[in-house]
Amino acid sequence: MSDAPRILLIGSDGQVGWELRRTLAPVGQVIAASLESDTGPSVDLADAASVRRIFNEVRPDAVVNAAAYTAVDKAETERELAQAINADALHLIGELAKDARIPVVHYSTDFVFSGRTDRPYREDDEPAPLSVYGQTKLDGERALLDSGADALVLRTAWLY
Repeated sequence: MSDAPRILLIGSDGQVGWELRRTLAPVGQVIAASLESDTGPSVDLADAASVRRIFNEVRPDAVVNAAAYTAVDKAETERELAQAINADALHLIGELAKDARIPVVHYSTDFVFSGRTDRPYREDDEPAPLSVYGQTKLDGERALLDSGADALVLRTAWLY
């Protein structure tokens, strides 16, 4: 499988990441990274040096980011940590991916919206987050998309 693309999966031990490990396996060599990983390299999105290190060590052909600061209520009091993980890290990932000319798929959330609608949201609906969590996720989306990297943002709601 040496010719298979190397896919850096960040957040591989979370709900989405765990499923992605299985579904991405037929596509390429999945390097499963998370904060405290037993299955692959560790990466701390709150630490820029850690993010740079994982890119340099893995030299991926693509990045899938399923990691996030997801403690919605706690983000109100841990604003700096939520910002570092959900937004600042995405800015850096975008820059590194752009420089390496590799694509990024990033998982976001419907918390970027106000929730005040009677219909499903569309891609062109105006974001209006009501929480620190939602705002940091929106900041991360924008940072990644503004980086110039070849990026795709997927907004999800409810995980099963």
